[in-house]
Amino acid sequence: MADTDIKEGTIPNSPPLVVIHGGPGAGHEYLLPFAHLWQAFRIPVVFYDQIGCGSSTLLPQTAGDEILWQERHFIAELNNLLSSLHVRDGPGFHILGHSWGGRLAAAFAATRPQGLQRLIIASGIASTETWVEGMKMIRKQLPLNVQSTLDEEEQMGSFDSPRFKEAMTDFYRTYFCRAEPFPPKELLPAFKNMSENRTTSETIKGPSPLNCTGTFRNWTCIPRLHQIDVPTLVYNGEFDTSHDLTTAPFFEHIPRVRWITFSNAGHMCHLEGAELREKILRMVGEFLTQQQGE
Repeated sequence: MADTDIKEGTIPNSPPLVVIHGGPGAGHEYLLPFAHLWQAFRIPVVFYDQIGCGSSTLLPQTAGDEILWQERHFIAELNNLLSSLHVRDGPGFHILGHSWGGRLAAAFAATRPQGLQRLIIASGIASTETWVEGMKMIRKQLPLNVQSTLDEEEQMGSFDSPRFKEAMTDFYRTYFCRAEPFPPKELLPAFKNMSENRTTSETIKGPSPLNCTGTFRNWTCIPRLHQIDVPTLVYNGEFDTSHDLTTAPFFEHIPRVRWITFSNAGHMCHLEGAELREKILRMVGEFLTQQQGE
C-alpha cells in the first residue's frame, strides 16, 4: 500500500477521481502515486482492484470463460462502485484509466454516465487492432537478437521460458517502464498480481504479452468515441506500448480533447523518475481543477 499517513477528516464537496488500473489484472498499487493529487490539489482519489485480481474476488474457475470476461462485466462493476460511493449527484466525479483501464474508461465515458465531469486516458488503447499494429512497429525497433528470440519463443508458445523472459525484460525496459533501476518498487505488486493469478489476463488477452488472442481480440471503442461529451485529456509516452497508432483515435474522435506525448517516456510515465512524475501529476491536477470552459 501507499506510504501515506492515514488521518480522519471530512472530504470536501469536490469531485473525486476514480482510477481504473491496467493489466488486465495488474491491481491498483502501481497507480498509488496519483494519491498525491489530494495533497497538492485537494482532489479525493479512489482506487479499486477490478474483480479477478488483487484484493477483489479471484475467479480462477472462470479461466477461459468468453461469456463472462467481456467489457460489460467491468462496466457493470464500475457502475456498482460509483453507486456505492454515491458520487453521481452533486459535484460528480472524474475518471482516469491507465492502459487496459483506458479501454474501460473510454467505453464507460461513451455511455455518457450521470455525474462524469472529466476524463483522463493515460497510455490507453482505442482498439485491439491498433494496439497490435503498434506493438509490431515497436518490436521492429528492438535489437535483432531480441526480436528473433521473441519471435521464436512466441511461435513455440514458450512464454515461461528463460529465453523469452530475458528478451521480454529488454522489451519492458525499453517500452514498458524506462525507470532505472528496473523495475521500480511501485511496479512490483502489479507483476506479482499478474504472475500469481493469470485468469483475467490470459482469458482477456491470451498467453502472449505481445498480442491479444483472448476475449478482447476484436474489441474497439473507436465507433463510440464521438459520444464522449466531457473534456478529455489523453497522454502517452514517446516509447509507449500504447503507440501513437492506438492513441490517435482518441484525439481524432473525442470532441473536446487534448493529447500530450512525453518525450523519452514509456508506458509507465508516472513511475519513470521524480521529475516526470511531478510533471504528470501537475498536468492531471491542473486539468481536473480547471473551471468549465477553460
